[in-house]
Amino acid sequence: MQKTVKVNGQVIPQDAIQFELERLVRFYAEHGMSQDQIKAQLPALVQKATEQAIGTKLLMDEAAKLDLPVSDAELDEQVAKIVEQVGGEEAFRQALQQQNTSEDAFREQLRRGRRVDKLIEKAVAGEPDPTEAEIEAYFNGHQDEFAKGERVLAQHILISPDGDTQTSKDEAKAKIGTIRERVLEGKSFADEAAAHSMCPSGKEGGSLGWFSRGMMVPEFDAAAFSMKVGDVSDIIETQFGYHIIFKTDHEPAGEVDFAQVHDKIRDLLRHARRGERVTAYVNELREKAQIEVA
Repeated sequence: MQKTVKVNGQVIPQDAIQFELERLVRFYAEHGMSQDQIKAQLPALVQKATEQAIGTKLLMDEAAKLDLPVSDAELDEQVAKIVEQVGGEEAFRQALQQQNTSEDAFREQLRRGRRVDKLIEKAVAGEPDPTEAEIEAYFNGHQDEFAKGERVLAQHILISPDGDTQTSKDEAKAKIGTIRERVLEGKSFADEAAAHSMCPSGKEGGSLGWFSRGMMVPEFDAAAFSMKVGDVSDIIETQFGYHIIFKTDHEPAGEVDFAQVHDKIRDLLRHARRGERVTAYVNELREKAQIEVA
């Protein structure tokens, strides 16, 4: 059951809490937390997202009260970046129309957000970055979190039957068998994938990129991890149809080098340290505000 949260008599919309939750999940996923860990901690993350939504509201109200200056040039720069990200002016106009908002209203929303950014910048000013010793100490104390799982780099070709009949299945299997023979005779796997694969990856020569155990359906997974690098698999049947796999690389499980995760740890510690400072500032604002959760 969703709770109603009010700050100084104003209700915080549920989508504001959802926004904070999605941002938290994205951040922790990018910094090494597995999906299972995220699911296990979801109730705590929802609570944290609610607290962050309250904090955001308090910061927005304080930034508006202080009327921190945001120039039109700053807004122009932000709008230009967004226009580029969405694919140009036409796409930007369509996005505004879909959101049922005008450019002026959108710019005002950006202005409020930039005011909050400036307020936070003031709150964390002077907060030092983590030292190299702190980064290394965190790595040494959390090495189990940075263990690298076994993974495979591979391409594949998929031929799906036209229907559920045995005839259509036989035809699909025969077609991929012929493709496999051509590959074994020296034809380019990537070219065959581009020409015949019924998977979207065919456009990329059948490339699946790197994947870990459990990311693919069981039959495909078992074959990919048991093959030798450079081999082409036998025909594999899955719920999607018939596949052949070309395995191009394999990395065993092992530890990650400190250098590989240095920047992630630095960002994590920096985020935590500045987050503590912002939390302290928000708590100061909270003491002066009326918060209701029902």
